[in-house]
Amino acid sequence: MLNVYDLIVEFINAVLGPPIAFLDIATERLQAVQLTMAQGLDIGQYFRVFGDLPGAWQMVVVSILASTVLLGTLLTFRSIMRLYYAIKEGVHWW
Repeated sequence: MLNVYDLIVEFINAVLGPPIAFLDIATERLQAVQLTMAQGLDIGQYFRVFGDLPGAWQMVVVSILASTVLLGTLLTFRSIMRLYYAIKEGVHWW
């Protein structure tokens, strides 16, 4: 006859067994992958198309990319600050 402890352990193993098996399989697959480390991403190959443009148009493309990065950074900073102030206000009234 099983005691309560064994029933609880059996129930937990039944519930968590499939996710743990999935994670074990994922770990095995990731360890089996052979990657060459320390290879950087060559962004230049994606922007090589713009190399055929005249100099003035290349500057336009560079300006558009720089402004996109700057605006993305500012939007990210604004979102982080809003989250910070919301948490700060929530803790203040807690």
